[in-house]
Amino acid sequence: MSNIDQEYASSTIVRELLKEKRRDRLWKNIRFIAWFVFFAYTLFLFLHFTRSSVTVTGEQNKEYISLVRLNGMIMPDSNLSAESLTPVLKDAFSDAHTAGVILDIDSPGGTPVQASIIHDTIIAFKKKYHKTIIVVGEDLMTSGAYYVAVAADRIYVNPSTLTGSIGVIMKGFGFVGTMKKLGIERRVYTAGNNKNRLDPFLPQSPDDIKKIKEVIDSVHQTFEEAVLAGRKGKLHADPSTLFTGDFWSGETAVKLGLVDGLGNLLEVMEKEFHTTNFKEYSATPNVLKMLSGQFDS
Repeated sequence: MSNIDQEYASSTIVRELLKEKRRDRLWKNIRFIAWFVFFAYTLFLFLHFTRSSVTVTGEQNKEYISLVRLNGMIMPDSNLSAESLTPVLKDAFSDAHTAGVILDIDSPGGTPVQASIIHDTIIAFKKKYHKTIIVVGEDLMTSGAYYVAVAADRIYVNPSTLTGSIGVIMKGFGFVGTMKKLGIERRVYTAGNNKNRLDPFLPQSPDDIKKIKEVIDSVHQTFEEAVLAGRKGKLHADPSTLFTGDFWSGETAVKLGLVDGLGNLLEVMEKEFHTTNFKEYSATPNVLKMLSGQFDS
């Protein structure tokens, strides 16, 4: 091979090596940027969604109230689940410097089990920490939200707050006719005669209706008992009127004895505790669950 050919081959190899190094450096930079974005996004989510107790108003060294807000549906795996709210309520009640606790509720309700657990938790903390607890209803305080509210010492609402709905509801659909029209045959195999009860693709039987009625009547009775205990001596209407699942405006709710009076948050603070200083306690979402959801998406 001539010197010219050797120089050409050498320069070609050098150029290819340089290209390969540039490619490696490019992919290294891309990986670095991708990881940086990932960690930055994770940090943003953590800072954005993680909230802790904060003093919102008032002068230092002044008496204040513990404030907990219940906004949204009361349901598992949410900020308004019993799991999320129990530590928040404990912090709010156990604060040695607070004059009392206020729940600011704006909720249409939710699952009866979660509402029942939160209700019982509030009563347990009232007895343990000997703190007055007041509820203030905003736009909605119905169904499970009202279940929670009756654990308080006193309840206040806005004149237009939708209040009550002391009842239980169970919903579903039936697709039996649709299946026949489409010519689809459903095949279900069970061990246990009632394992496929309430299957939406099967006709509803009298036994199904009887079972549903038994279950929701039992849950309804528990709800009624909680209201009667929490509002003992305060109700001004017959249970046959109050426990139909109907709801009323805040103004009517006062007349029925479902609540104690009218007032907004700051007005109630001043009336009950003679201060408008408050320290807000709120649930901290589970960041790992949240990130897991983001990855699934």
